[in-house]
Amino acid sequence: MSKGNQTQTWASILVCAVLIVVLALLPTGFEEAGAAYRDGGERVAARVVAVDNSTVINTGLVQSGDQSCQVTLLGGSHKGETYWASNLLNGSLEQDKIYEEGDRALVLVSLDGDEVASVSMIDHYRLDLEILLLAAFFLFLVLFAGWTGVRAILSFVLSVLAIWKVLVPCCLKGMDPILIGGAITVGLTLMIIALVFGFDRRCLAAVTGAFAGVALTCVLGVLCTSSFKIQGAVMSFSETLLYSGYENLDLTRIFMASIFVGSSGALMDLTVDITAAVNEVVQKRPDLSRWEAARSGIQVGRAAMGTMTTTLLLAYSGGYIALLMVFMAQGTPLINMLNYKYVTSEIVHTLVGSFGLVLAAPLTALTAGWFLAGQKKDALAASGE
Repeated sequence: MSKGNQTQTWASILVCAVLIVVLALLPTGFEEAGAAYRDGGERVAARVVAVDNSTVINTGLVQSGDQSCQVTLLGGSHKGETYWASNLLNGSLEQDKIYEEGDRALVLVSLDGDEVASVSMIDHYRLDLEILLLAAFFLFLVLFAGWTGVRAILSFVLSVLAIWKVLVPCCLKGMDPILIGGAITVGLTLMIIALVFGFDRRCLAAVTGAFAGVALTCVLGVLCTSSFKIQGAVMSFSETLLYSGYENLDLTRIFMASIFVGSSGALMDLTVDITAAVNEVVQKRPDLSRWEAARSGIQVGRAAMGTMTTTLLLAYSGGYIALLMVFMAQGTPLINMLNYKYVTSEIVHTLVGSFGLVLAAPLTALTAGWFLAGQKKDALAASGE
């Protein structure tokens, strides 16, 4: 890597680090909403040492009643103490949790002054395993990719913070999800690609193609959502959001924004692959013309698109395996299934995102060929040789 490229790469790392710090310190405006949880007592991990299922009623697939669990607190002001905790069962496989001796659980310790008033079971404790899994992922990423892996971690953290600290609160405050989602997507696309290439010609070529793909996906997402009569309520937990006091939110526009936000990762992946391939070809053959380099990029784009569209399909439809099994088990006619709003929404997600890929691939190849090839000839022409 040349000295100029190193400077540009470190500049992108510095900008990303500053953005991460700013976003980490940025208030969401919903801190008061969490005050009720903080005032409700202590939430700590606990070890289940005994269970009492005598009042649990088995009704086939589901269970109802009240499971009593004896737990030893693993944290908080009463660490090491043992109490009986209540686990209320509502007869829902999706929501209910059944504990066994030896399990670790997240519990709510309600306090009356310095004394424990009651202990309630919240869910199985998973935070330590989640942290371990994330740490293992980061470790393997760094071991395999070195400094590129470190930059990938920075882009990962930046994306999480941008979504949680900007996109989510802005949508909750009633701002236009399409404008906010577009701004977040454009900003993340620029920074993530810059972390890969630095602020140089490669970044410009990849960003140009990605921006074009995002723009087309946004326009088609809006048009198709309206034309197909898809409501934003198809999103999971959308009704819960409305019943939580946000009935004025436009769920349909949030759904529209989710289409191009969700496909932006695949667009970045494709444009970076094409740009890197064209750059590698040009480095090996600096005598190539811009058109010859662009043709190489188009060939790479064609190969990548063969799997990228399927990647979108699998990513979007993976969460609906149970629904598809229900259709098959009940013998739902194909015409009914394809007109079902949940299936239609996934079709829109997949095909609209694929349209963005089809536009981004050749455009990235052309811009990469223009910006990366022919530099030797331009330098000779400028010197008069």
